[in-house]
Amino acid sequence: MQTLTGIAASSGVAIAKAFVHEEPDMTIELKEIQDPASEVKRLEDALSKSKEELAVIKDKTEKELGPDKAEIFAAHLLVLSDPELVDAVKAKITGEKQNAEYAMNEVSSMFITMFENMDNEYMKERAADIRDVSKRVLGHLLGIEVQSLATISEETIIIAEDLTPSDTAQLNPVFIKGFATDIGGRTSHSAIMSRSLEIPAVVGTKEVTAQIKTGMTVIVDGLEGVVIVEPSDEEVATYTKKRDDFAKQKAEWAKLVNEQTTTKDGQHVELAANIGTPKDLEGVINNGAEGIGLYRTEFLYMGRTELPSEEEQFEAYKEVVERMEGKPVVIRTLDIGGDKELPYLDLPKEMNPFLGFRAIRLCLEEKEIFSTQLRALLRASAFGNLKIMFPMIATLDEFRQAKAMLLEEKEKLVANGVAVSDSIEIGMMVEIPSTAVAADLFAKEVDFFSIGTNDLIQYTMAADRMNERVSYLYQPYHPAILRLVKMVVDAAHKEGKWAGMCGEMAGDEVAIPLLLGLGLDEFSMSATSILPARNQMLSLSKEELAAFANEMIYLDTADEVEERVRKAYLD
Repeated sequence: MQTLTGIAASSGVAIAKAFVHEEPDMTIELKEIQDPASEVKRLEDALSKSKEELAVIKDKTEKELGPDKAEIFAAHLLVLSDPELVDAVKAKITGEKQNAEYAMNEVSSMFITMFENMDNEYMKERAADIRDVSKRVLGHLLGIEVQSLATISEETIIIAEDLTPSDTAQLNPVFIKGFATDIGGRTSHSAIMSRSLEIPAVVGTKEVTAQIKTGMTVIVDGLEGVVIVEPSDEEVATYTKKRDDFAKQKAEWAKLVNEQTTTKDGQHVELAANIGTPKDLEGVINNGAEGIGLYRTEFLYMGRTELPSEEEQFEAYKEVVERMEGKPVVIRTLDIGGDKELPYLDLPKEMNPFLGFRAIRLCLEEKEIFSTQLRALLRASAFGNLKIMFPMIATLDEFRQAKAMLLEEKEKLVANGVAVSDSIEIGMMVEIPSTAVAADLFAKEVDFFSIGTNDLIQYTMAADRMNERVSYLYQPYHPAILRLVKMVVDAAHKEGKWAGMCGEMAGDEVAIPLLLGLGLDEFSMSATSILPARNQMLSLSKEELAAFANEMIYLDTADEVEERVRKAYLD
């Protein structure tokens, strides 16, 4: 028996025999060619076959998982038609007399490296897309048949270095009970697809392929992020019970989909969802969110070669507010910079981009970009309950400038007879410690606060959350963080305003009792966290937690806080 640890990517427990999914040997040699035209024809044939296969996978995925998951393969088809990729490969064939497979591998590797070196998780996933697509094309060029997971017809747990979107789309939940990989994170395509399929998954174990062979019995615990190799009979019995208990728990949570979020003492708290694109709405609606607490608009700007038009933005924002049918939708204006780059803006490289020219700082200087987005947002406001918030606000002057630009664009639209809502709330993110400390000043001018804990924690602790060597300092339960949250909530309430949170902390089972006690009004989280959070809040008294949370901010360490919460409310 051996226990491996990784990242819990998709909840649940699976027990079955392992199937090790091995990558085919795609050793590629450089060969000088004499007939570039025929080599280009080989490339075009391979691209054509790949497109045909992806079209079939896309249709299958759309029927079985829905159009939003099929979009992954629409993106793959676009990669195969991207002139930046295809023309670069052809140039190597015709100009450098390289064989098609070598040229394809050279160009795709260049793009993969470029995307992998970006700090943003979304952009890193573009590297996975290109790797998946290029592997398919190379398979055709080399005459290698890539192993299909669709043919598996017995209960199995897939073990792999990684699973591409194409791999995951082939998984039949009737037979594929779970999977575990060496690499990957919660935001990887394979993790997202596994949650859609409700297949338990653990990713990022680093060594699962080295320790497991096909035929071994394996337990994948997607609740704790653990993989157990060749478990004892006793462990199998323990995890069988855990699996059955989780299935019962999910059935209970499902009953809460259409319920309001209410604490044990009858206090209503709003549970909202974070989204990146309109495609995320299906999960939001299916999990009973009471609103959208964060719509990250930057994804409209990423993975493309030019800025999105006003019309394109308007349609995206309109779709979200309409489909939420009057429920609040908080849309954050462009938050580019730091770990999110736009190559077509050609911004200068910075020593410390997280603390540099980003978010509202960029928007207040690049006024035309900002005005275009503001117009699109204002036009969309006529179709639902839209609220606007500005990111990375450090000074009152920044907030005032941004609000003034918004009101100016509103005035112009109204003068031109364009319908705009008269009740748009205008708020701001609180992610800079000085802003939290001075929240009483901001509270007089904003309609609401939304606390972005991902950045607030890293700035408060002076610890880059992307840096594994200082990851121990990323401490959401640290008394300093709790005190800053309290300052923001208290300042909002004093002025009759509301305070929400849209960082990962909002859906954390340890943080929830603390945040309830501190008086947080709105919790915005991943859609899949909503029902567990709603269920947890049913057992918590907001009034009782107020005194408890006030005690916690005076403890010495984050570990002490976590221990006290677990002992009092989770064990």
